[in-house]
Amino acid sequence: MTLSLRLRSTASFSHENGVKMIAYGRAGFGKTRLCATCPTPVIFSAESGLMSLREYNLPYYEIRNLGDLRDAYQWARGSSEAQQFETICLDSVSDIAETMLANLKQGKKDPRQAYGEFNDDMLKTLKDFRDLPRKHVYMAAKQDRYKTPEGLVLNGPLMPGQRMGQALPYLPDIIVQLDKHPVDGYFFLRTQPDYANDAKDRSGCLDAMEPPDLGHVIRKITGAPQPQVAQAAQPQPGATRP
Repeated sequence: MTLSLRLRSTASFSHENGVKMIAYGRAGFGKTRLCATCPTPVIFSAESGLMSLREYNLPYYEIRNLGDLRDAYQWARGSSEAQQFETICLDSVSDIAETMLANLKQGKKDPRQAYGEFNDDMLKTLKDFRDLPRKHVYMAAKQDRYKTPEGLVLNGPLMPGQRMGQALPYLPDIIVQLDKHPVDGYFFLRTQPDYANDAKDRSGCLDAMEPPDLGHVIRKITGAPQPQVAQAAQPQPGATRP
């Protein structure tokens, strides 16, 4: 029997499908600025926190409701204009989801009725973005604390509603926490979970701590060459600095 399917290699998966990732962190830590580190990004934003990107002149679209988000997906998947962008940035999925849920609650006698529709529509739409071919997708998220089925209380990405909060970590291959070193003060991406923070790296390519640069993360996963950084000339033995 001959299968009418295309035989592929898992080694080329990230090249053909792109890297799909979530970064979460506390307010003011720079989740939005991570968009500027992505390869040729376009941003879909539901918040007014793009001031941190004013020096970069990056293109963005405003997301006001679920219809806008669906239109954004169709544009990213099929428009000729979208072909110039390598990375789709959702900033942030927490704000987008909160906006969607608030819109759905309007006009309902019992606001709890909105959660079922919200869960179905939001989860399907985020899965569609995750499955975009030949695009990297970065989803920024607020930080929240939640309880795991094992009873651990961890920091992780925030989504409204228990079901969406539990489903979100399963969507991407990469979840990183943007954190700040408590002593030295530098920012970094945590890629491995610990006793207090959720994270995952299905690629197996990342160190436990990476610089806050999603382009670096993408190149490391896909095997693309990292940009060369000019090295300062080292003084020869016996030489003196001017």
